[in-house]
Amino acid sequence: MKILVVDDMPLMRHVLINMLRKLEYNNIVEATDGLQALAFLHDQHFDLVITDLHMPKMNGVNLLDNIRKDEQLADIPVLMVTCEDSADTVKQVIKAKVSGFIVKPFNMNVLSSQLGRFFFRD
Repeated sequence: MKILVVDDMPLMRHVLINMLRKLEYNNIVEATDGLQALAFLHDQHFDLVITDLHMPKMNGVNLLDNIRKDEQLADIPVLMVTCEDSADTVKQVIKAKVSGFIVKPFNMNVLSSQLGRFFFRD
């Protein structure tokens, strides 16, 4: 499974990648914003995108919209991670056809549970 982790905060990317590795997901690529993520998505195949909501250049909702509008990328699961839990924001992300939603702070069990919705393990 190849996972693209998108977050403008290096520490958050580091924490998320460490959690993924502990859950035995090792094929991970990092992007610092939605624009870089889109470039990677057009250049490589990914099984899942985990993205932050608030980022410079292109935020998570805009990234998600671009993914869903692209015939080649539309079926990739996108997991949105954010510290924002307002009803309006959640509705906006759901309307954009997000595959899953995690509110920060979260632990490895929450991440594992969300990943289990996309990947079945032996």
